[in-house]
Amino acid sequence: MASAKDIIIKPISSQDGNRIIKRLHYSGKVVQNSQLHFGVFLDGKCGGALSFGPSLDKRKIMGLVEGTGWNEFIELNRMALADWMPKNSGSRALSVCMKLIRKHYPHIKWVVSFADGTQCGHGTQYQAAGFYLTSIKKNGQILDWNGTLIAKKTLDNINYPKIDGKYYSRVLLETGEAYKISGYQLRYIYFLDPTAKERLTVLILPYSKIDEMGARMYKGISASVVEKHNTTPSSVEVAVRI
Repeated sequence: MASAKDIIIKPISSQDGNRIIKRLHYSGKVVQNSQLHFGVFLDGKCGGALSFGPSLDKRKIMGLVEGTGWNEFIELNRMALADWMPKNSGSRALSVCMKLIRKHYPHIKWVVSFADGTQCGHGTQYQAAGFYLTSIKKNGQILDWNGTLIAKKTLDNINYPKIDGKYYSRVLLETGEAYKISGYQLRYIYFLDPTAKERLTVLILPYSKIDEMGARMYKGISASVVEKHNTTPSSVEVAVRI
């Protein structure tokens, strides 16, 4: 039986990376400004991809590490793996990608990424790959709109004009046509240059803080709910929605 050690990670084109991520990522979407794409292969078959690029709010994020240059950090925008990939493939892929970026892009000193507990999980793959937890906050930016999960900022952009001066998301929330999905967003950082860690401007949180705040999630479902039902996340999701 194949294991995570059998997977191969190598650079792929942005076209291939975006195609794979659209097919496998829970959002079905890509980040348009992604610059680096890596494919995850097993026995010659591609079973996933990771994409990296600039953070959307670059000035704010770069301040997490004092003295960071404009191009000295990068964000993991997307990571998506097929269900048939071996256990621990995610953490293995992350570890290899960190080594490849350190080797081929030495100007990049650190990598930031976010775990979306509202739709996915709390970041066990980041933890296994050696990322540091630096933030846990409630995420009220994901809405359920007639059964479709959508970011609040997407509803409030120019494609959805204001109604009576109110942002579209606010109107939907007030009328009950949409509601906020409860969950947390967790921020992780990996230091490609160990000296960058010394310039970190925020605290490194122990992983135990996730349980303290009730932020442990499985596929968008609280761990406490999963344990209470003693079943799989998918089964709990059906039970909760019913």
